[in-house]
Amino acid sequence: MSRLEIAAGCKGRSSLRADALPSQGARLSQAEQSTLLISQHVGVSNETPWGLGRFLHVAQSRGLARVVSIQNAYSLVNRSFEVGLAEIAIRERVGLLAYSPLAMGTLTGKYLAGARPEGARIARFQRFARYSGERTEQAVYDYVKRFRAHGIEPAQGALAFVNSRPFVTSTLIGATTLEQLRGNIASIALELPEAVLQGIEAIHKRYPNPAP
Repeated sequence: MSRLEIAAGCKGRSSLRADALPSQGARLSQAEQSTLLISQHVGVSNETPWGLGRFLHVAQSRGLARVVSIQNAYSLVNRSFEVGLAEIAIRERVGLLAYSPLAMGTLTGKYLAGARPEGARIARFQRFARYSGERTEQAVYDYVKRFRAHGIEPAQGALAFVNSRPFVTSTLIGATTLEQLRGNIASIALELPEAVLQGIEAIHKRYPNPAP
């Protein structure tokens, strides 16, 4: 699977919940057996470390198809995946399909200083208030400033960071215009300099996960 995927409306949830899986010795329903036995590959979405571990345990103990991918949010302003899930993803070879890598477009810098371009996602979907918080805006300002100081387009820099993580299999992007699409795809060839990566970590320490 490629490191960058173009996707829209991908925030689905697995049909079987980890907390609903039967305990060892209990019987799976015919529908559940059909789902797991026929499937060659299983993916989950918006899952927790406990939930992912439960799915993996049941698959191993019963000889069922195991989880090979997890689709969770991951970006410079939401690195909560690194707490618990990243280790499982690497050790169990469950690749992250990272959605919202630009945090609804905030990491492009276009919403700084309260700007709301016509037709932009934040303006259209105001329920995503976590991307408009004061600490999020402060963090985004610093990330954008860091990228521009090194001649890097902010959106490409933010995507390149996600692409570079060892637990990421694919980065899910959503572009409104062809120009945005071309820029997003170009991030695949971008390798962030060490100075930029160090700056990113410094900003992350000041503003850890302001938009989880």
